[in-house]
Amino acid sequence: MAVGRNTLALFVMLLATASTSALAQAWGEAPKVVTARATMQMLSPSVEVPGTVISRYDSRLASELAAKLVWIAEVGTEVNEGETVARLEDLTFKLNEMEAQSLVDREQARVTFLESELGRLKELSERNLSAKSRLDQTVSDLAVARSDHRIAQAQLGYAQIAIHVTEIRAPFNGMVTERLRNIGERLNVADEVLRLVDPNSLEVVSRAPLSTVHFIKKGDVLALGNDYRTSDAPIRTIVPFGNPQSHMFEVRLDVGSDLWTVGESVRLLMPTAAAKEVLAIPRDALVLRREGASVFKLTEESTVAQVNVIVGLGAGSLIEVFGDLAEGDEVVVRGAEGLSDGMTVNVASKLLSSVD
Repeated sequence: MAVGRNTLALFVMLLATASTSALAQAWGEAPKVVTARATMQMLSPSVEVPGTVISRYDSRLASELAAKLVWIAEVGTEVNEGETVARLEDLTFKLNEMEAQSLVDREQARVTFLESELGRLKELSERNLSAKSRLDQTVSDLAVARSDHRIAQAQLGYAQIAIHVTEIRAPFNGMVTERLRNIGERLNVADEVLRLVDPNSLEVVSRAPLSTVHFIKKGDVLALGNDYRTSDAPIRTIVPFGNPQSHMFEVRLDVGSDLWTVGESVRLLMPTAAAKEVLAIPRDALVLRREGASVFKLTEESTVAQVNVIVGLGAGSLIEVFGDLAEGDEVVVRGAEGLSDGMTVNVASKLLSSVD
């Protein structure tokens, strides 16, 4: 009985320490693996630089008048271009409009009278019944009256503009993200009232080393990501003017609003040399052990052969390798833990490409 208990304990210990692949092989089951093909890829060495997701339309809307704030949209309100997001008290400006309208009416009446008087004096002058000096004076008075009428119309226009801008309107579609003043506060000209952001027009702004500026161009697609997600994004614009203190230049990339949010930090992979064609495999295929790096290559007999490799430059999920590998060879990218040379495997799936 003691021997039986010792045997059982030894078997349990073996179960606890053996790898999944080894156990599967011991029970006559080939371990399941996922493979990908080694491919020729254009790769270049790269450096990781920080970036930030921003909106191309992010504005702090300000008051154009000195007036009291009577209404402001709530944070989180979505508005379309032209919709009111804040309103100022307009009573004083309506009174100014009434006064300006009265001046316009008065000057118009004066112009009308002088035009009539000028016509009457011209008829009298033709019959030599009116002095020429009086006719000249009327012509001069009419010119002044017309000028005063235009000035009054301009004043009315200013008054109407003032009434119009008592309502602060959205210059673009967006969302109110911050209220900078509260209802009842007295505002001065240029006082900021609220922040409006368009969450659908996002881009990543990054400052990269000047050593990379010659290896990128507008339209190139760069890999970016953080601890939560990854994606690719095209370069929208490059500002190739380096800061003499930091030796950095600015790059902006278009990104989708369905994946990223304003203010999120990301990391970009920027090339530091011209791309070259190399034999590349997914980084996940590498098996790093004390004796060096290797990969498990799938053979025609559904077994794996361990191949020692030397790694070269890497870019994103790919890495250059040197060794007994050729384009089209299938290498194990998942399930390589516990594999050994010559072991039979069961290919559960194959990645469509080495970058999947």
